[in-house]
Amino acid sequence: MSFARRLVSLLVLTALFCVPAVAKSDRLQLVATTGMIADVLRQVGGEQVEVRGLMGEGVDPHLYRQTRSDVTAMTRAEAVFWNGLYLEAQLEEFLGRLGQRKPVFAVGEAVPVEERLADEEYPDQSDPHVWMDPGRWRHVVLAIRDALSELAPEHAEAFAQRADDYLEELEALDAYAREVLTSVPEEARVLVTAHDAFGYFGDAYGFEVLGIQGFSTESEAGLARIESMVNVLVEREIGAIFVESSVSDRNIRALIEGAAAKGHEVRIGGELFSDAMGGRGTYEGTWLGMIDHNVSLIAHSLGGEVPEGGRQGRLAATGEAP
Repeated sequence: MSFARRLVSLLVLTALFCVPAVAKSDRLQLVATTGMIADVLRQVGGEQVEVRGLMGEGVDPHLYRQTRSDVTAMTRAEAVFWNGLYLEAQLEEFLGRLGQRKPVFAVGEAVPVEERLADEEYPDQSDPHVWMDPGRWRHVVLAIRDALSELAPEHAEAFAQRADDYLEELEALDAYAREVLTSVPEEARVLVTAHDAFGYFGDAYGFEVLGIQGFSTESEAGLARIESMVNVLVEREIGAIFVESSVSDRNIRALIEGAAAKGHEVRIGGELFSDAMGGRGTYEGTWLGMIDHNVSLIAHSLGGEVPEGGRQGRLAATGEAP
């Protein structure tokens, strides 16, 4: 057994047997790895749950490693929710062992296999960024509803009602996205980002997506990849590319400089939320706000028609915003 595996085993055993017991709460004590999952848990769980999200604003889940306080939180929790599909690559072994002792739900894997996108670099794996398409994210909402009902069946009716309400909002957001993204000229529907996190978005809304890095930010973009992408920008006259809040903009800057050296000007269309949401307590710090921000920014930057303030701005103008 490698040193890393022994360390993971020791952390689990130490946490399970050495963490002091905590007083029983009326609320389900839950841990979620990503902010997107934590947000849905809070929306569907309501006052029946207390949720701790491990990964906050700007955190890259592909590279995230559990801290001692994370281990304590997960072993004290009544259940842990994670995306799976190899998103939280560094947590996989820990969560696998923890799942032998308490409920651990890989809710991203609720998306049917036939609806998942394949990883071209690793054919036996799927693209884990399922939250980028409301249609696929619906499966995750339902999986969270069912998991909560399993954990607290006495509140199943409340979970079901909140899930239904949330799914209505999800469908309204999807309709808004289709409206504004359809207004982008067809020749401009090319989305260039730091890493390949927007495949489900592109598949859902008819955009070609070009990521400098692969699905995981662990993969490095070599000079050949940068040069190839520069040529694409120049040949297809792509004028706007996007940075991501949880990924370094180094490669994006390299593309801009490379295109400039060939006489083609490329601007940054804005910052998208890919693997992490905005700050807690902000609109962009919710899944609905994250997707609204991305959709509105992409449509606006690529020549589409977008209401001021995006969907939230439109709802506020009509008095419908919460």
